[in-house]
Amino acid sequence: MIRYWVEAMRLRTLPVSVAGVLSGTACAIFNGGFNALPFFICMLFAIISQVISNFANEYFDFKNGLDRKGRAGFRRGVTEGDISPQGMKRAIMILLIIDGLIGCSLIYWGGWLMLPFGIAIALFAFGYSTGPWPLSHHGLGEVAVIIFFGIVPVCLTDYVQTGHIENLLTLSLPVGFAIGLMGSNVLIVNNYRDVEDDRAVGKHTTVVIFGRKTMSSVYFFNGVVACLLLIWVTIGRFNILWQAGTLLYLNFHYLLWRRMQASEGSELNPLLGKTAMLMFAASLWLLVVVTIG
Repeated sequence: MIRYWVEAMRLRTLPVSVAGVLSGTACAIFNGGFNALPFFICMLFAIISQVISNFANEYFDFKNGLDRKGRAGFRRGVTEGDISPQGMKRAIMILLIIDGLIGCSLIYWGGWLMLPFGIAIALFAFGYSTGPWPLSHHGLGEVAVIIFFGIVPVCLTDYVQTGHIENLLTLSLPVGFAIGLMGSNVLIVNNYRDVEDDRAVGKHTTVVIFGRKTMSSVYFFNGVVACLLLIWVTIGRFNILWQAGTLLYLNFHYLLWRRMQASEGSELNPLLGKTAMLMFAASLWLLVVVTIG
């Protein structure tokens, strides 16, 4: 039973939420501040928020008849009958309450500004899969990921640790955008794999709308732009030798892109996890550069 809940969390995608907090902490350290407690709270809040989003996606896709048994993607516990819809709904509500309480604690460091952001994050967790106009069903999933897994966590993690928005335009925002682009690539792989299933049920992801070839190019473009943004924020501030990390990123990104072009169906599952881990590695590289560079 526990195995099915762990599968529903989609652990391979969780580096996406971790990367935003690590990158925001790198910005905070550069801006002269690191505070361990809000850092750990931000990390916990981000991970639980993503789990809620993953649970909600599974529950509402099942409820709306958008999933089928034996799909090429990761096993869906509710669709396969391993988890009851009522159980999943109850888990979502419990986690939402816990995450809300955790998020509210950040008001101590970030002020009441945290409240509207917390509400927006909660709405995104549900609005991605449900509501009058689900974002993931109308080609806006990648945009939402850039904002809520890139820009928002990076900038807010920086802010709650430093108490100011110094270097917002020249550091936090470009870093947040870079991390968001990397996160959107994880979603592109997911939708690239599921394109036929999504097309059959009328789910208009970007891959359904624009086609595999175009979104494969977007995947490559996203990684290159993300890398250039990270170079921009580091090259004039740290020893140029640190750019070896960006060259490694580009190399692995290119290899993953070529692998994606040659893969079908369940063959893309490992690629999804590797894309998320490459994003995590880039955020960890940035943190190391700022800390000891």
